[in-house]
Amino acid sequence: MSGKHYKGPEVSCCIKYFIFGFNVIFWFLGIAFLGIGLWAWNEKGVLSNISSITDLGGFDPVWLFLVVGGVMFILGFAGCIGALRENTFLLKFFSVFLGIIFFLELTAGVLAFVFKDWIKDQLHFFINNNIRAYRDDIDLQNLIDFTQEYWQCCGAFGADDWNLNIYFNCTDSNASRERCGVPFSCCTKDPAEDVINTQCGYDARQKPEVDQQIVIYTKGCVPQFEKWLQDNLTIVAGIFIGIALLQIFGICLAQNLVSDIEAVRASW
Repeated sequence: MSGKHYKGPEVSCCIKYFIFGFNVIFWFLGIAFLGIGLWAWNEKGVLSNISSITDLGGFDPVWLFLVVGGVMFILGFAGCIGALRENTFLLKFFSVFLGIIFFLELTAGVLAFVFKDWIKDQLHFFINNNIRAYRDDIDLQNLIDFTQEYWQCCGAFGADDWNLNIYFNCTDSNASRERCGVPFSCCTKDPAEDVINTQCGYDARQKPEVDQQIVIYTKGCVPQFEKWLQDNLTIVAGIFIGIALLQIFGICLAQNLVSDIEAVRASW
């Protein structure tokens, strides 16, 4: 009897457990994002009244957690279980789903470059639409405040965009104390102040333009975002290229694992 044994094709344990370990992280992150989103909706009473989802005139930031969490959960589940159980259907689904996301990102990037003016108009419309709904949702309010503080801006193209909000507009019928003002996030910051003065924007737009520049940011968030993008173009491009390479790498690994599994099964 010969001591030699036939050695057929084998599944690469390195690829298998790399895909498994990487996707376990994605799976749990997806669960965490979904949990945060559902908790936020529960706190706002949305889960007890689903129809209220459409009540908000602006953008609900909770959707970001739910959509990103859902995508990460589906990808993580398919990649993790597919690799662990050597399930070619789940691995192929993982590859196709990741490929679709990559294609959508690539398409969005090309369209954003080709239709820059249209994107700018849509961004203007999006910001103004959310300005109208500023007081309607605490999460949206926090998102707008963060954006204006981070980019040191006010409104889409200027502080007067806050005329769109019923609490801040300058009409004679507006009885709000915030009339002709702006949110505190529009105010220029004094490094010596430790406590935020939430009333710093009161009556700010009633002052002459020269005085306004001392009290509040007068540049809009759209031009400030464009400036930030130009100043950080290399970093932003590097991040997108890195994400794209990771996606391509994940697709290639999953396809290699599928080929190994099918080759092993064919040899039985």
